[in-house]
Amino acid sequence: MKTSYGFSRRGPDRVAEEIARVLSKKATYEFKTLFSVVYANLQAQNAANGGEEMLRLRAYEKLQNLVQAGIVKKTGKEYTGVTAALATFMETAEGLNAKFASGAAARRTTGAAPAPATATSARKSAPLAAASAGKS
Repeated sequence: MKTSYGFSRRGPDRVAEEIARVLSKKATYEFKTLFSVVYANLQAQNAANGGEEMLRLRAYEKLQNLVQAGIVKKTGKEYTGVTAALATFMETAEGLNAKFASGAAARRTTGAAPAPATATSARKSAPLAAASAGKS
């Protein structure tokens, strides 16, 4: 059961996109060689954040999700991209990236919204207001 807790400002999934991009070249890879290619590409884009070991874990998880979705085919220890599914995945990813970019641009131009006042902040400011009213 998936529960949503409001909205998320997560950006594009660069790791899954790069895995799909590498596997779309109709080559077969074992995970170790696939990861080394993906890691080198992400480093070239300056998108390899969190360290190599953490990225390796994330990449393996993303790869298994792509296998379960039918986008990547696993034969033994080797992974191959499914051409039609990869094309659909890349189109969807590009659409989401464009949507995210337009939303990010809108957030930058409008600026941040002021934080709503809470009961705690009202209680903290009440004594200050009373003290300043007594001085005048």
